[in-house]
Amino acid sequence: MQDNFVLDHIIRKPKVSVENAPAVILLHGYGSDENDLFSFAEEMPEELFIISAKAPYSMQPYGNAWYAIHFDNENGKFSDDIQAIKSRDMIATFIDQVIENYPVDASKINLLGFSQGSILSYAVALTYPEKIDNVIALSGYINKEIFGRDYLKNDLSQLSFYCSHGSADQVIPVDWARRTKPFLENLGVDFTYSEFPVGHGVAPQNFFELKEWLQKRL
Repeated sequence: MQDNFVLDHIIRKPKVSVENAPAVILLHGYGSDENDLFSFAEEMPEELFIISAKAPYSMQPYGNAWYAIHFDNENGKFSDDIQAIKSRDMIATFIDQVIENYPVDASKINLLGFSQGSILSYAVALTYPEKIDNVIALSGYINKEIFGRDYLKNDLSQLSFYCSHGSADQVIPVDWARRTKPFLENLGVDFTYSEFPVGHGVAPQNFFELKEWLQKRL
């Protein structure tokens, strides 16, 4: 681990002079690593301090995961929610460490997650809303089993979500993602939901839309 941090990570400092920069923490998908979403960094708003975190569970022969996904004949595919909850809490601790160690604005911490990282982004934001400003959740879905037990009692009023999914996603069915809209509506939080005619990935128009969405909120 890097000194003082629970998660290995790489950074891109703001391209413009900012005393306390808004920050975005990138959370990659299953089987990937911190370099994956970091490809977004060059195209992100210049005032952002960008931190791309590496998930804690190593996979063979390469890659990392925020939690295991098990396959069996009886239950099909299912998630290791115990590991997911551990990762949720590690990300929350990591946010505190980022604020302590880097010149970032503690009131402007944003999450951008893809797939498994997106699922964790929902869990972190709704369990620890006081730590998060905005969430960009790409190609993920809501897993209430990994939320904090009392999340419905939390003040969610300052949160904003940008949620998107590929309508031809072969990994996470778009029907799972579409449940996000009524769920967030019931919580009364601000959100945008978009679909794009792609598979399990981020289309260029998807990236431009999320970038514009985030820029307006910085």
